[in-house]
Amino acid sequence: MRRQVQLLALAGSLGLLLGALAFEHFGNMAPCPLCIWQRWPHVVALAGVGALWLGGTVFASIGAAGAATSGGIAVYHTGVERGWWPGPSSCAVGDVSGLSAEEVLAQIMAAPVVRCDEVPWEMLGLSMASWNAVASFGIAALWLLSLRLR
Repeated sequence: MRRQVQLLALAGSLGLLLGALAFEHFGNMAPCPLCIWQRWPHVVALAGVGALWLGGTVFASIGAAGAATSGGIAVYHTGVERGWWPGPSSCAVGDVSGLSAEEVLAQIMAAPVVRCDEVPWEMLGLSMASWNAVASFGIAALWLLSLRLR
């Protein structure tokens, strides 16, 4: 049973990564910086595959930590989308006071194309970031469950 739960957790992280790439490449939805940040912890969570071959708790713990980290970033991103708090400076054009027109244009041209505070897609009232939070915390729970199973 433990192995099946771990396989389900791995499939969850892999599925979220593949889904994000599909939205990006087939759905033409470029990711914002926070979207990219949410992907990397799932790459780390895939290190949990070591739990299948080596057993023990280390790799399953890494899988749980990676999925939970992605969920935390997704909650932060959801707050940015909903205007609960500001996003990182990499998601917006910075202060332009005192700059020349050429400097402002250069700053605009260097800014990310996709803003972190806009919701490009939602389902049932939840954005992709929100759905990632739900799924990521569920995956983390599966990893933790696998630690309890023998």
